[in-house]
Amino acid sequence: MGEVGAARQRLVVLGTSLFVPEVTDLAEDTGQFEVCAYIENQDREKTREPLLGRPIIWIADAAAMATSHQAVCGIGTTRRNGFVGQAAAMGFRFARVIHPGARVSGTSSVGEGSIASVGVVVAAHTTIGSHVILNRGALVGHHTRIGDYVTVGPGANIAGAVSIGEGTYVGIGAIISDRITIGAHAMIGAGSVVLRDVPDHVQVLGNPARIVAREIDGR
Repeated sequence: MGEVGAARQRLVVLGTSLFVPEVTDLAEDTGQFEVCAYIENQDREKTREPLLGRPIIWIADAAAMATSHQAVCGIGTTRRNGFVGQAAAMGFRFARVIHPGARVSGTSSVGEGSIASVGVVVAAHTTIGSHVILNRGALVGHHTRIGDYVTVGPGANIAGAVSIGEGTYVGIGAIISDRITIGAHAMIGAGSVVLRDVPDHVQVLGNPARIVAREIDGR
């Protein structure tokens, strides 16, 4: 938690999805952030009513906040890069939200805009990219590299020396064995057990995981 009396950083959350209240809760639990508003970029009608007692700001009206607020994306889909790009073009800086109930090794790094939820463990000498979501209870092994915009679902267990490409979705409870390489924009189905490398743009499912769809773009 933040130090008693320390000023909290003002934060806006990109999106109004069902995952946004969870992101709000995680951010405020750190004691480092005060969630001040939400930014919407798809349905302007949503700006008419507050969310969780906070205003929803239309993306075109949010630029003035960039100098005084950091941002984090509250959209679970791996296709959140477009929204993040809009905010970055306005000059927003991105916060790292690491819950006090997560453990990230001091020899590992977490990129800007990434979220580590309750119960997450990131082992030694691991690199977590930017705008990554590590959902509750996800385990990431040593010497692993996770690319930008990856989503790791609750309870997923990623072993050591694994590489996961940009924009890939790892479903709830999935298990990825050690020294596996997973490509970009792939999808690992919930509960799958991955024992061999996975190429780009495919969906795998089962135990052991097998390709069930091709030419996909994450989730």
